[in-house]
Amino acid sequence: MRKLKLQVQTTIDGFVAGPDGQLDWIWLPNAEKDPSAFLKVIELADTCDTILLGRKMTPEFVKHWENVVDNLPDSPEQPLAQLMVDHRKIVFSKTQTEIKGRNVEVENGDLVTAVNALKDQPGKDIMVYGGADFVSSLISADLVDEYYIIINPVAIGEGLSIFKERKVLQLESSVAYKNGKVLNKYLRG
Repeated sequence: MRKLKLQVQTTIDGFVAGPDGQLDWIWLPNAEKDPSAFLKVIELADTCDTILLGRKMTPEFVKHWENVVDNLPDSPEQPLAQLMVDHRKIVFSKTQTEIKGRNVEVENGDLVTAVNALKDQPGKDIMVYGGADFVSSLISADLVDEYYIIINPVAIGEGLSIFKERKVLQLESSVAYKNGKVLNKYLRG
């Protein structure tokens, strides 16, 4: 059975975005000082062949990665971009039946049923990156098997959280990077 992995960046005060979805805090001036952090993100993406996304974040996600692949051949993001474009992307939506993008499918069915069916399919693991409401739904339904939480050395005071109720997790590993970010891998408790 395939695992559902969550990779998410948070602030030290536990927010995945500002109150209006702002993500400007992720790209800190010192973020480029440790390429090993970016290599880990690529490594994690390569353990999967399917990406789950919420409807709200999908257009920008698809536009960004397809632009890197198509128009920025010298970008340091190119290896990750190629994976993001090539992976099967399943967008969960209650309102849309079609979303443009390469390898993009829309799922309108029951979240738990659909995710469990995907886990039963052959292949590599499944990754979810967001958005916040969608990830919260996956966590609340206890569908996430592994949590890769990248904690950024910044507090924003208020914002969006993915945890809506108590969730006990088991820390499996923790890696601190030179840029101040810390990657904690948690398993279901």
